[in-house]
Amino acid sequence: MDNQLVKQPNNSNGIQKALKIAVAKGDGIGPEIMDATLKILEAAGARIEPEFIEVGEKVYLSGNTAGITKESWETIHNNKIILKAPITTPQGKGYKSLNVTMRKSLGLFANVRPVAAMHPYIKTNFPEMDVVIIRENEEDLYAGIEHQQTEDVVQCLKLITRPGCEKIVRYAFEYAKAYNRKKVTCMVKDNIMKLTDGLFHKVFDEIAVEYPDIKSETQIIDIGSARLAARPEDYDVVVTSNLYGDIISDIAAEIAGSVGMAGSANVGTKVSMFEAIHGSAPDIAGKNMANPSGLINAAVMMLSHVGQTKVADKIRNAWLRTLEDGIHTADIYQDDISKMKVGTDDFADEVIARLGLTPEKLPVSELSKGSGEINIPEYKRTPQKKELVGVDVFLDWQGTDPNEIGNGLMHIDAYKLKLKMITNRGVKVFPEGMKETYCTDHWRCRFVALDADAKSAEPVYQAINFEQIVDLLAKLNMKGFDVIKTENLYEFDGKRGFSLGQGE
Repeated sequence: MDNQLVKQPNNSNGIQKALKIAVAKGDGIGPEIMDATLKILEAAGARIEPEFIEVGEKVYLSGNTAGITKESWETIHNNKIILKAPITTPQGKGYKSLNVTMRKSLGLFANVRPVAAMHPYIKTNFPEMDVVIIRENEEDLYAGIEHQQTEDVVQCLKLITRPGCEKIVRYAFEYAKAYNRKKVTCMVKDNIMKLTDGLFHKVFDEIAVEYPDIKSETQIIDIGSARLAARPEDYDVVVTSNLYGDIISDIAAEIAGSVGMAGSANVGTKVSMFEAIHGSAPDIAGKNMANPSGLINAAVMMLSHVGQTKVADKIRNAWLRTLEDGIHTADIYQDDISKMKVGTDDFADEVIARLGLTPEKLPVSELSKGSGEINIPEYKRTPQKKELVGVDVFLDWQGTDPNEIGNGLMHIDAYKLKLKMITNRGVKVFPEGMKETYCTDHWRCRFVALDADAKSAEPVYQAINFEQIVDLLAKLNMKGFDVIKTENLYEFDGKRGFSLGQGE
């Protein structure tokens, strides 16, 4: 993969040409805050050329369930950079989230959310807070692969990939290096999800050694979230998977004072999108009340991303000075701190009036002092020996006694396969289960080779072939068992590639 920065073209005189960007004004307060933001960008001398695209509520209601037109896709593919205001997704009728669609379709693998305290101008209990949350943006539970399998049980597949882990972890360390950050914290739950979160943790450890000048640490997500909420000043850059990142980025923004102030970047290897993290707030749309700060900060991130760091600093410092001078919109106005309550347009004008100034108390923005260069190497798959060693057969069975189903399956005459165990909701219930364990109608039945050692501390499995599984499924069907799905069990280079049951 190439350097993450979009290189701006020069004209024949060597002067940097304006960079075309796709701009979506969005819904609700979106057009107001976008107009305010673009006005600031123009006044600050940002070398951009907006090309407006149609996305959001109007497109949805026209019958396009994706919420984006074909022409808008073409503009995005041509320009590679998107500045997007919040949109409204109509409720019901199967409308898909445009944000999720764009993140996945465009390969926007990294969601970057800087969160810093603006004390005392924005109320917060953590005046020293300055954290960047870097969230994997394409996979995990957000793949949205769900099934109802029985009357009682639905499932959602958690997909974690090695290339996905490598890209996001590498991005976190590269970001820390580029912007002079000192520590990267990985948050996972691999004490429970040993394979999925375990892979994320393993990749983090592998990549961390390549950045000896950056401190690295790993925390379990539950206590890590609690510590982030209690002592955010202890954190610098946090990298985590999709769901955890979604949660803790909002926690971080809220304890800093206001979710409405934060901008975010959705970064890919070819396309990147910048947006505020708040919603479209239709209740105040058209009233000149909205705070454009989240989108302003997103635009600052965009300018830094494309190499216009001096302009980014100029806007960020003018924005900080505006806050210091007590010029506040209604959502952040404080009687004892604020000097003037302004609307969206006037706030933008006040920022423009301070272009060239720097804050006197808040930390000065110095994006231009970082390299800004982030490099993600091409993923290279390492070949492994993959061996089939068993199968988990999931049955829909209405009984409640594990011994009844277990004894029935033990007598299935399958070709050189034997029942090793049965679990219900992940807990072993046969053989030697506990009578107190509540069982649903969803049973995982593990079959392995007849000569496999199932009693050692780390069970030893023998290779089987797919024909044995087919034979087993045919026998189960003949006996009237309702097979709802199977999961093949593999070893990779001799290492078990599946979880043991709780109590196994």
